[in-house]
Amino acid sequence: MNLSASWDLQIDPSVFKFLKKIPRHDAEAILGVVYLLPLNPYFGDIQKMTDEENSWRRRVGNYRIFYKIYVASRVILVFRAERRTSRTY
Repeated sequence: MNLSASWDLQIDPSVFKFLKKIPRHDAEAILGVVYLLPLNPYFGDIQKMTDEENSWRRRVGNYRIFYKIYVASRVILVFRAERRTSRTY
């Protein structure tokens, strides 16, 4: 089994901006999960977003990471991270 990253990872700058505003240990946990996505984007506590093509979300504690998977070009685009509230979805 090849453990090298087989997907290209792209992270929107707004994600880094969000991470600066939350507690450091939460930001580190989220970044740890984001950097593991290229190994297997379908692993973990994920769900496909309804009514959106190629969009997924991954749960990390009280936070959610939203990303798109482009299978043809093997690209993962992390486009948003949010704290889970009643208005998140």
